[in-house]
Amino acid sequence: MTSLYRKDLGLLALRTTVGGVLFAHGAQKLFGWFGGGGLEGTAAAMEHMGFEPGLRNAKAAGLGEAGGGALLALGLATPAAGAMVAGTMAGATSVHAPAGFFAMGGGYEYPAMLGACGLALGIAGAGRYSLDHALGHRLDRPWLGVLAFSVSALGAVAVVTRRQDVLRRREARAADEAAMQARAGTGIA
Repeated sequence: MTSLYRKDLGLLALRTTVGGVLFAHGAQKLFGWFGGGGLEGTAAAMEHMGFEPGLRNAKAAGLGEAGGGALLALGLATPAAGAMVAGTMAGATSVHAPAGFFAMGGGYEYPAMLGACGLALGIAGAGRYSLDHALGHRLDRPWLGVLAFSVSALGAVAVVTRRQDVLRRREARAADEAAMQARAGTGIA
Protein backbone atom coordinates (compact mmCIF):
# COMPACT_ATOMS: atom_id res chain seq x y z
CA MET A 1 0.00 0.00 0.00
CA THR A 2 1.48 3.33 -0.98
CA SER A 3 1.68 6.20 1.46
CA LEU A 4 -0.89 8.05 -0.70
CA TYR A 5 -3.49 5.38 -0.09
CA ARG A 6 -2.61 5.24 3.61
CA LYS A 7 -3.25 8.99 3.85
CA ASP A 8 -6.58 8.58 2.06
CA LEU A 9 -7.59 5.75 4.39
CA GLY A 10 -6.61 7.90 7.37
CA LEU A 11 -8.73 10.78 6.07
CA LEU A 12 -11.64 8.38 5.53
CA ALA A 13 -11.36 7.08 9.10
CA LEU A 14 -11.12 10.58 10.55
CA ARG A 15 -13.96 11.96 8.40
CA THR A 16 -16.39 9.14 9.20
CA THR A 17 -15.61 9.17 12.92
CA VAL A 18 -15.77 12.93 13.42
CA GLY A 19 -18.66 13.28 10.97
CA GLY A 20 -20.61 10.49 12.65
CA VAL A 21 -20.15 11.98 16.12
CA LEU A 22 -21.22 15.40 14.88
CA PHE A 23 -24.21 14.01 13.01
CA ALA A 24 -25.38 12.21 16.17
CA HIS A 25 -25.06 15.40 18.25
CA GLY A 26 -26.97 17.39 15.65
CA ALA A 27 -29.68 14.73 15.44
CA GLN A 28 -30.11 14.99 19.22
CA LYS A 29 -30.79 18.70 18.83
CA LEU A 30 -32.97 18.54 15.72
CA PHE A 31 -34.95 15.33 16.16
CA GLY A 32 -34.49 14.20 19.76
CA TRP A 33 -32.66 11.08 18.59
CA PHE A 34 -30.11 9.32 20.79
CA GLY A 35 -31.64 10.74 23.97
CA GLY A 36 -31.54 14.36 22.82
CA GLY A 37 -34.00 17.10 23.66
CA GLY A 38 -35.18 17.77 20.10
CA LEU A 39 -35.78 21.30 18.92
CA GLU A 40 -38.02 22.24 21.85
CA GLY A 41 -35.60 21.06 24.54
CA THR A 42 -32.58 22.38 22.70
CA ALA A 43 -34.23 25.78 22.16
CA ALA A 44 -34.89 26.08 25.91
CA ALA A 45 -31.31 25.11 26.68
CA MET A 46 -29.99 27.59 24.12
CA GLU A 47 -32.05 30.41 25.67
CA HIS A 48 -30.71 29.47 29.10
CA MET A 49 -27.12 29.61 27.77
CA GLY A 50 -27.71 33.08 26.30
CA PHE A 51 -28.26 32.14 22.67
CA GLU A 52 -31.34 34.20 21.84
CA PRO A 53 -33.67 33.45 20.18
CA GLY A 54 -33.36 29.86 21.31
CA LEU A 55 -35.23 28.16 18.47
CA ARG A 56 -33.22 29.85 15.72
CA ASN A 57 -29.98 29.02 17.49
CA ALA A 58 -31.08 25.43 18.15
CA LYS A 59 -31.80 24.95 14.45
CA ALA A 60 -28.48 26.53 13.46
CA ALA A 61 -26.49 24.41 15.91
CA GLY A 62 -28.33 21.23 14.94
CA LEU A 63 -27.88 21.88 11.23
CA GLY A 64 -24.23 22.85 11.69
CA GLU A 65 -23.53 19.62 13.55
CA ALA A 66 -25.78 17.18 11.66
CA GLY A 67 -25.30 18.75 8.24
CA GLY A 68 -21.60 19.44 8.63
CA GLY A 69 -21.06 16.00 10.13
CA ALA A 70 -22.92 14.21 7.34
CA LEU A 71 -21.02 16.15 4.68
CA LEU A 72 -17.69 15.39 6.37
CA ALA A 73 -18.51 11.69 6.66
CA LEU A 74 -19.42 11.55 2.97
CA GLY A 75 -16.50 13.72 1.94
CA LEU A 76 -18.81 16.07 0.06
CA ALA A 77 -18.15 19.82 -0.17
CA THR A 78 -15.46 19.23 2.41
CA PRO A 79 -14.24 22.85 2.72
CA ALA A 80 -17.80 24.05 3.42
CA ALA A 81 -18.44 21.10 5.76
CA GLY A 82 -15.27 21.80 7.72
CA ALA A 83 -16.17 25.47 7.96
CA MET A 84 -19.69 24.65 9.21
CA VAL A 85 -18.27 22.36 11.87
CA ALA A 86 -15.55 24.80 12.95
CA GLY A 87 -18.00 27.69 13.24
CA THR A 88 -20.59 25.66 15.12
CA MET A 89 -18.00 24.32 17.53
CA ALA A 90 -16.70 27.86 18.17
CA GLY A 91 -20.10 28.65 19.68
CA ALA A 92 -20.03 25.47 21.77
CA THR A 93 -16.48 26.22 22.90
CA SER A 94 -17.58 29.66 24.12
CA VAL A 95 -20.17 28.02 26.38
CA HIS A 96 -17.65 25.66 27.96
CA ALA A 97 -14.69 28.07 28.15
CA PRO A 98 -15.49 29.44 31.64
CA ALA A 99 -15.09 25.90 33.04
CA GLY A 100 -11.51 25.61 31.79
CA PHE A 101 -9.98 23.22 29.29
CA PHE A 102 -10.76 19.66 30.40
CA ALA A 103 -14.11 18.10 29.52
CA MET A 104 -14.19 16.25 32.85
CA GLY A 105 -14.76 19.60 34.56
CA GLY A 106 -17.20 20.85 31.92
CA GLY A 107 -14.47 22.55 29.89
CA TYR A 108 -14.09 23.21 26.19
CA GLU A 109 -11.73 20.34 25.32
CA TYR A 110 -14.33 18.29 23.40
CA PRO A 111 -15.99 20.97 21.22
CA ALA A 112 -12.59 22.53 20.53
CA MET A 113 -11.25 19.18 19.33
CA LEU A 114 -14.26 18.61 17.07
CA GLY A 115 -13.90 22.12 15.69
CA ALA A 116 -10.19 21.63 15.07
CA CYS A 117 -10.90 18.37 13.25
CA GLY A 118 -13.48 20.11 11.07
CA LEU A 119 -11.00 22.89 10.34
CA ALA A 120 -8.21 20.45 9.48
CA LEU A 121 -10.42 18.31 7.24
CA GLY A 122 -11.79 21.38 5.49
CA ILE A 123 -8.25 22.49 4.71
CA ALA A 124 -6.77 19.06 3.89
CA GLY A 125 -9.68 17.83 1.79
CA ALA A 126 -11.54 14.55 1.93
CA GLY A 127 -9.05 12.35 0.10
CA ARG A 128 -9.54 9.70 -2.57
CA TYR A 129 -12.32 7.79 -0.80
CA SER A 130 -14.92 10.55 -0.92
CA LEU A 131 -17.75 11.98 -2.93
CA ASP A 132 -15.62 15.05 -3.62
CA HIS A 133 -13.10 12.83 -5.41
CA ALA A 134 -15.84 10.91 -7.25
CA LEU A 135 -17.34 14.21 -8.49
CA GLY A 136 -14.04 15.53 -9.75
CA HIS A 137 -13.66 17.97 -6.84
CA ARG A 138 -16.37 20.28 -8.19
CA LEU A 139 -17.38 21.22 -4.64
CA ASP A 140 -13.83 21.10 -3.27
CA ARG A 141 -12.21 24.23 -4.68
CA PRO A 142 -9.73 26.48 -2.88
CA TRP A 143 -11.93 29.56 -3.34
CA LEU A 144 -14.86 27.67 -1.78
CA GLY A 145 -12.74 26.93 1.27
CA VAL A 146 -11.69 30.56 1.66
CA LEU A 147 -15.28 31.76 1.25
CA ALA A 148 -16.75 29.12 3.58
CA PHE A 149 -14.21 29.70 6.35
CA SER A 150 -14.60 33.48 6.07
CA VAL A 151 -18.39 33.29 6.35
CA SER A 152 -18.15 30.75 9.18
CA ALA A 153 -15.68 32.87 11.14
CA LEU A 154 -17.81 36.00 10.76
CA GLY A 155 -20.92 34.07 11.79
CA ALA A 156 -19.20 32.55 14.81
CA VAL A 157 -17.93 35.96 15.96
CA ALA A 158 -21.42 37.44 15.58
CA VAL A 159 -23.12 34.60 17.49
CA VAL A 160 -20.58 34.52 20.32
CA THR A 161 -20.58 38.33 20.64
CA ARG A 162 -24.38 38.41 20.75
CA ARG A 163 -24.39 35.71 23.43
CA GLN A 164 -21.87 37.66 25.52
CA ASP A 165 -24.06 40.78 25.23
CA VAL A 166 -27.11 38.81 26.37
CA LEU A 167 -25.20 37.40 29.35
CA ARG A 168 -23.91 40.87 30.33
CA ARG A 169 -27.47 42.30 30.20
CA ARG A 170 -28.73 39.42 32.34
CA GLU A 171 -25.98 40.00 34.92
CA ALA A 172 -26.70 43.74 35.01
CA ARG A 173 -30.44 43.08 35.41
CA ALA A 174 -29.79 40.59 38.23
CA ALA A 175 -27.49 43.08 40.00
CA ASP A 176 -30.13 45.84 39.69
CA GLU A 177 -32.82 43.53 41.07
CA ALA A 178 -30.59 42.47 43.98
CA ALA A 179 -29.85 46.09 44.78
CA MET A 180 -33.56 46.98 44.68
CA GLN A 181 -34.38 44.07 46.98
CA ALA A 182 -31.64 45.08 49.39
CA ARG A 183 -32.95 48.65 49.48
CA ALA A 184 -36.51 47.40 49.96
CA GLY A 185 -35.36 45.21 52.85
CA THR A 186 -33.74 48.15 54.62
CA GLY A 187 -36.60 50.53 53.94
CA ILE A 188 -34.44 52.82 51.78
CA ALA A 189 -36.06 53.89 48.53
